[in-house]
Formats: sequence, structure tokens, C-alpha cells
Amino acid sequence: MHEPAIPHLTQSDPEIAELVQAEAKRQHDKIRLIASENYVSAAVLEATGSVLTNKYSEGYAGKRYYEGQQVIDQVETLAIERAKAVFGVEHANVQPYSGSPANLAVYMALASPGDTIMGMALPAGGHLTHGWSVSATGKWFNSVQYGVRKDTGRVDLDEVRELALAERPKLIFCGGTAIPRTIDFEGFAAIAREVEAVLVADIAHIAGLVAGGAHPSPVGHAEIISTTTHKTLRGPRGAMLMSDAAHAKALDKAVFPGLQGGPHNHTTAAIAVALHEAAQPSFRDYAAGIVANAKALAEALLERGFDLVSGGTDNHLILIDLTGKGVAGKPAAKALDRAGIELNYNTVPFDPRKPFDPSGVRLGTAAITTRGLTPSHMPKLAEWIDLAIQAGAAEDEQAIDRIAAEVRELLTAYPMPGYTLT
Repeated sequence: MHEPAIPHLTQSDPEIAELVQAEAKRQHDKIRLIASENYVSAAVLEATGSVLTNKYSEGYAGKRYYEGQQVIDQVETLAIERAKAVFGVEHANVQPYSGSPANLAVYMALASPGDTIMGMALPAGGHLTHGWSVSATGKWFNSVQYGVRKDTGRVDLDEVRELALAERPKLIFCGGTAIPRTIDFEGFAAIAREVEAVLVADIAHIAGLVAGGAHPSPVGHAEIISTTTHKTLRGPRGAMLMSDAAHAKALDKAVFPGLQGGPHNHTTAAIAVALHEAAQPSFRDYAAGIVANAKALAEALLERGFDLVSGGTDNHLILIDLTGKGVAGKPAAKALDRAGIELNYNTVPFDPRKPFDPSGVRLGTAAITTRGLTPSHMPKLAEWIDLAIQAGAAEDEQAIDRIAAEVRELLTAYPMPGYTLT
């Protein structure tokens, strides 16, 4: 059952309560490999569901537009100070509702419509808000996009530099949503300095790895850092902007009143809890475990003939091109879901297929590491992935059901925060 218990919800709205319980069980019973998901602690869940959701708090600590902020100011200040300490930054804003609004605040703070901005192309692993054509950032700004080399699947900084010198962007974004390799923040910073651009590091996927010392930090290289607070950081669904002191005022003004009204105080508190957890020595072990699991899983998949974009991984994320397996990403992802293995279909670089029916799948190891799985489990997981994809292609639902049962049996030995077996 869901933990913490939900007796009041069960009494007042049993239909929703039943769905909450069903989702908790689903999360418990599946190997969750979606790279942007995780399990938060019971403490984060409690903060998220607290009475702090009742309070409206437009403005910042000490400068609010509503009275009764004596406690909320302390909560937000604590979250800010913890963010500054964990990441070693001069300034932090914990109010953005999610990653996309956080990135939009960067544009609002430092660019005007029509300005040239530069980011990684979505099909290469970038994010919609880094200037992709269907996003407001691609419509409102003159967006130039860099990608990866076809032969390596990696960013070529010489090509990035040539593009930057030709286009002279005002902002350069590095980071993205499907990048399995270490981001060279120092290299990007050198390019940004040369063209007098502001470097923005979007570390939404790797924030927990940075906090835990398992990935190089952008601090000292990027003037602005944007991140979500879930994913590898293992917090609630929220976001933060961090920066040097020179950009603090502009960013704060862009978040409020530029884009948002009152912050979500229950989320702010949960962010503070997650940052407190990230400051513990055990979190460094967790971050290292994420990477160790990803590397072990990548090696096991390679041994089974899977084609991994860039040939492997340095972080939590693996991107698989299934072209060589004779199956597309979408049917593979759906077969895996039925087999108790949850991931997402995903475009791969230079993908000839359409985005809603792409050639690849994306997976990450943050959630399974939270559950306690180790590199010793990864060969079996790779076997299940391989067999489930084959079974899906052959329409062998009995084989898929067998794998799902084996997955459930394994996971009973690995507790899930937010759920207790009854």
C-alpha cells in the first residue's frame, strides 16, 4: 500500500485513492528505467503533501505581497542555502515550477525576441527549450542548433566553435535530455567566452550526479545553471536556477514577476529536504552507484548485440538504436512495459523515422539504483530487455508474461520508498 498512508483520501474520494494505490503498486512491480524518473524518499513525499500547499507567497523572502510569511520565508531561505552549499554556487532561485519555465526565465533575463541563441538540436539529444523549432524558444528567437558527429554520436566542440563564430549567439545552452556522455563544460565555456556569449548549463538529468561527485560540475564554467529537482537529484517535481552573483538579480526578476506568480511552497520544502539528503555522504555512494549500474548495463547490452549511441555511457543514461534489431522504438517500449520494464521510445541522432515512431529507446539507472539494484543485476536485466523485445516482435505474450513475473519476484526483495508490501 501507499506509504505514507492515505486514510483521509480513501474516505473522501475512494476512486482517486484507489488510483493512487494502483500507481504505487505499479511503480513497485516494475523495473523503472525512464531516465527522467526516480523514487523520492518518504520525507520528500510528506513535505510535498504538507499544509505548506495552503499558503500563497508571491515575491521573495522578506519582500512578499501577502502577509503571514514568517514560516514560508524560512522554508525558502533554507532551500536556497542548501542549494548553494550542495552545488557550490553564489546564487540560487528555487521557485521555478519546472525545467521549461526555468529555461524560459533565462531567456527573459538575458535575451530579447529575435536575438540569436544556440543549443543542442532535439534529435541529437537536446531539449525543446534549447531553441527547437516547435518550442516558443525556437519561434521567438533566432535559433541555431548544433548536433553530434555521425561516426561517434558525440558533440564535436570544433564544430560547435565554428557555428558559434559564424552566428555569434547571445546565449549558448549545453546539456540536454538524451546525452549519454560527459558534458565538457570547460570546453563550452571557452567557446562562449570567445564569442562573448553567456553559457547556460542545463543539468536537469545529471544534477544528482554533479551533487554526488559522479559528473564534473559546471560551476566556474557556466554563468547560469538550470536544473529540475527530480531525476537523479531525487527530489520533487520542481526546478532551480543557479548562477554567479552578476546574474542573480536578472534571473530572480525573470522568474517573478516575469513569468510566475506565487511559488509552490510545498514543493520548495520538498526541494529543501532532497537537498539535505543530497548533502549526506551516502548520496555520493548513490551517485556513484547510478553510473556503475549504467556502465554495467551498457556493457551487457553491447554483449547482446545492441547498438548504443556513442558506444556506451558515462552517466545514468543509455540511448539504444534498435535499427539493427529490426524493430522500432515504440513497439519495443510497449512490449517492455508489458514485460515489467518501463522506459521510453526515443529519437536517435540522424533518425530516419518520425519522432512519434522513432528508431530508439532511452533508459536510465537512477530509479533502480534507489531500489538497491547493483551491477550484478545488470546482465539479467539486459537479458530480459533482449528477450522482451524479441517476444514483442514475435507477438509472444506468454514469454512477456513470464518476464513480468520474474521481474516482480526480483523486486520483492528491494523495497520502494512510498510503498509497503501488505
